[in-house]
Amino acid sequence: MAEVHGTYDPAFDSVRDLLNQRLSSGAELGASLYVDIDGKSVLDLWGGYADKAKTRPWGKDTVAPVWSCSKVITNLAALILIDRGLLDPNENAAKYWPEFAINGKDNIKVSHVLSHAAGLPAWEAPITSEDVYDWKDATERLANQTPWWTPGEGSGYHLITQGHLVGETIRRVTGKLIEQFVAEEITRPLGADFTYGLTEDQWSHSVDTLPPPPLPFENLDPNSITTRAIIGSPLPAELTTTSGFRKAVIPASNGFCNARGLARIGSMVSLGGTVENIPMVKPSTIDKLFEEQTNGIDQIIFEHVRFGLGVALADSRTRSWIPEGDICYWGGWGGSIIIMDRERRMTIGYAMNDMCAIGTLGNDNTEAYVKEIYHIVDQMLSETL
Repeated sequence: MAEVHGTYDPAFDSVRDLLNQRLSSGAELGASLYVDIDGKSVLDLWGGYADKAKTRPWGKDTVAPVWSCSKVITNLAALILIDRGLLDPNENAAKYWPEFAINGKDNIKVSHVLSHAAGLPAWEAPITSEDVYDWKDATERLANQTPWWTPGEGSGYHLITQGHLVGETIRRVTGKLIEQFVAEEITRPLGADFTYGLTEDQWSHSVDTLPPPPLPFENLDPNSITTRAIIGSPLPAELTTTSGFRKAVIPASNGFCNARGLARIGSMVSLGGTVENIPMVKPSTIDKLFEEQTNGIDQIIFEHVRFGLGVALADSRTRSWIPEGDICYWGGWGGSIIIMDRERRMTIGYAMNDMCAIGTLGNDNTEAYVKEIYHIVDQMLSETL
């Protein structure tokens, strides 16, 4: 029998019940859920199982692949450099990465990369997962590639490539690998359990994943940008337990984390740049994160998305269960999510191992938890007015 563990404010009792119900019914295999408000933990729950055979309980420190939630952490690393004046979102990316300025990429701005508007949503085929794991080869391929559309003219979700593009830019600016920079500037200062990949001694703390439903290839034009992007992003979900995937650094896709770690990192945005007296970035830099870069139907995922500098901005046309307002977020393939709400000074993190959705913007469980959390918080706020 799946059990829920952790702590929570009594006001969130219904969220705890909801998680318990989802685990008991089999809608969840294992999951963690965290809510931080005003820098304080009001809900820190986990439960279910870490493996398909249901022999390993999901523990307090269990981590799961959070897929594209990794992009948020990678892009926040870029935001730190923007805050320090070392990276200008309005400059051409080639200023920092000179080899990038060929084949129509000389006018791709850093902001285009951060907002999925660079025209490089995937690698040109043929490409294998082993090629993606090879940082030098993968970034050189991108430096030599031609954009698939005019950079800056709308978004086309950069499935895996965004992490390599941002990560290599950070390396060129700082001389540090993305994993080193994130560890030194984000995860260690904040005490957040997040890594790209896993060392072998961490494997026992990670989960098995249940892959998502198959992509509906029969409904896709084989010559479309979407099909090309999927073929050029060779990381099937089944790779998460393999040595190659876990030993690689894939800044857009192979972050391992739990809900607590996601929320801890995201709170730097929700709290205006400072977490427990730890200054991460200036409030004015957080403002830049929320500046709209693109607004429309994304060419890859066919969803209406408003992108800021590395995050989606709340818009009911994207997900109605995330309120409109001073909120940014992004999700991971299958369901995980990180929501950063400046209006309520609230951060929500969710990680799981049953990838029961095809896309990267939440599953039915994600929606249920987020709606209930906002219902409670908004009720609490209305009672204080």
